[in-house]
Amino acid sequence: MPNFHMNAEFIAMLDYLERERGIKRDILIEAVSNALLSASKKSVSASRDLHIDIDPKSGEIRALANLLVVDKVTNPADEISLDKARRIKADAVVGEAVEVEVTPKNFGRIAAQTAKQAMMQRIRQVEKEMIYEEFKDRAGEIVSGTVRRFDRSDVILDLGKFEAIMPQRERVVVEDYNVGDRLRAYVVAVENGIRGPEIIISRSHPNFVRRLFELEVSEIADGTVEIRGIAREAGYRTKIAVFSDNPKVDPVGACVGMRGSRVKNIVRELNNEKVDIIRWSSDPKEFILEALKPAKVKNLVFDVEKKSATISVDEDQLSLAIGKKGQNARLTSRLSGWEINIEKEARSTTAVEQKVAQAAQSLSSALPITEDQAMTLVKTGFTNLEGLRDAEVQDLVDILSVDEEKAREIYEAAQRDATTAT
Repeated sequence: MPNFHMNAEFIAMLDYLERERGIKRDILIEAVSNALLSASKKSVSASRDLHIDIDPKSGEIRALANLLVVDKVTNPADEISLDKARRIKADAVVGEAVEVEVTPKNFGRIAAQTAKQAMMQRIRQVEKEMIYEEFKDRAGEIVSGTVRRFDRSDVILDLGKFEAIMPQRERVVVEDYNVGDRLRAYVVAVENGIRGPEIIISRSHPNFVRRLFELEVSEIADGTVEIRGIAREAGYRTKIAVFSDNPKVDPVGACVGMRGSRVKNIVRELNNEKVDIIRWSSDPKEFILEALKPAKVKNLVFDVEKKSATISVDEDQLSLAIGKKGQNARLTSRLSGWEINIEKEARSTTAVEQKVAQAAQSLSSALPITEDQAMTLVKTGFTNLEGLRDAEVQDLVDILSVDEEKAREIYEAAQRDATTAT
């Protein structure tokens, strides 16, 4: 019966896969054997205990069956006559089993085709297992690869040996991705899905920024500087709070780098997303003031129960404090854990108005006049009691629209107060 030699290509393939892909030879041989076994069952006459033997060195393939030695064969699939058995094994006796080669005549073609399919299938399976093994602990790392293709709105990134998926929810709204682009991304999770392992990556995750800082800032990597909080609206703005318990280290300076070099690299990677680096403080008041920078805060009122802060700023600082589409306020709120309400400073009176009000107040408290009358006097130029001494009674009648008697009363009070004031 013909022995079938799996061709040299098959052996070369086994060598290559073992060497380059680290897939063990016996795993593939076993897969091929199993596939050949089911293929040969159809074409083999004798099949009791049918098994396939592949020589891993030469690639020789044989189909073997263990047949029972009998005097008279009634079931050729399971039995062999004593006569034939003795040609294989000289001392065969009735009742024992003899291993007989049952390789079918047309086995070559079937074997080659089946072996190829079985190997490809097994290779895919093994590779998936290897991806999972190699990648399962890499969640939380940054990987880089090339955009291979799009699956609906998911981006498929080629990482070399593996592919990773950036689902739509992990994309950055304002970023465009094109086939062939080199990208860096954050590994959110490695899941063993139905179709094998899936490496889920993200560019919009706040931890993408966290990781970039860890890679770029040696003080964060060695623990001198800690990232205490991060709030991000991907593509627009990120606020990151940093802290160092070493008084000699300026945590913000370390993250910004010489002439901004470190933060520039990160901003470049984030396609010019704004990155605010904030000094973390255990005092919420101080922390919120830092986080709202560059906006200048006039007044801050805390409600500890509700964990909310009402912040008033001058009108010219309002849009800066709230930020584009409310981002500055929203990110400050997320970073600090306090609800933040920003309003225009109600008492944003100018210095001139304040002086006028003060002058009017001192006049009305010294004279028998109302605040409105005092304001009228000040606006006409009588800003103090000294000035009023030089006024005529008639002036007061005209300015304040009062009768002469009232005007004289005011005039005399002014004269009296002015003398006591000097």
